[in-house]
Amino acid sequence: MSLVLHGYWRSTAAYRLRIALNLKGVCYGQVAHDLRNGAQRDPAYLAIAPQGLVPSLETEDGVLTQSLAILEWLDEKWPQPAMLPADLRGRAIVRAMGALIGADIHPLNNLRVLQALRSDFRATPDQIDAWIVGWISDGFVALDRLIAQHGGAFAYGDQPGLADCLLVPQVYSAERFKVDLDSFPNVRRAASAAGALAPFAAAHPAIQPDADAP
Repeated sequence: MSLVLHGYWRSTAAYRLRIALNLKGVCYGQVAHDLRNGAQRDPAYLAIAPQGLVPSLETEDGVLTQSLAILEWLDEKWPQPAMLPADLRGRAIVRAMGALIGADIHPLNNLRVLQALRSDFRATPDQIDAWIVGWISDGFVALDRLIAQHGGAFAYGDQPGLADCLLVPQVYSAERFKVDLDSFPNVRRAASAAGALAPFAAAHPAIQPDADAP
């Protein structure tokens, strides 16, 4: 199977999928869409991803969108190593951790929301920074408690999985925006442990083909 990941080097949602693909040991190509200049709204891309968002994943069965759905597809397509726990309750907890990041933290801080704050509401840079830090911190309060309850070496238990695929990119974003991670020791510990693994390190934004020069 030939997979093509459409993304952008600094997109945390695309970062999630790079990690998962690496964890599964699946080869894939990449097509970059620079979100800063609106490349994701090019008609050719809209023809395969009508929402005009990244990531999307081209597969032999068609194009998939929405990173959380794609993560679960990958886990079903390549069951080993599993990214979800074997037990029903564990899977629900991990999905809740993923939704906390993917539905409650990330959407409020993605580029199109920040652009709307600037253009539609005339928010100042300081107000934008406060918005970002506030929403990430609010979500991390709950996430830190969940990791304290259910984490082991990683966000959930002692094997890296779906929760870590979302956690590491969100911590990367938090560091970009200077969130004080000292307040979230469990988040920081789990992200550091996962981020040190080769599949996570290879997915880091700074080493992607379309990354800005240092």
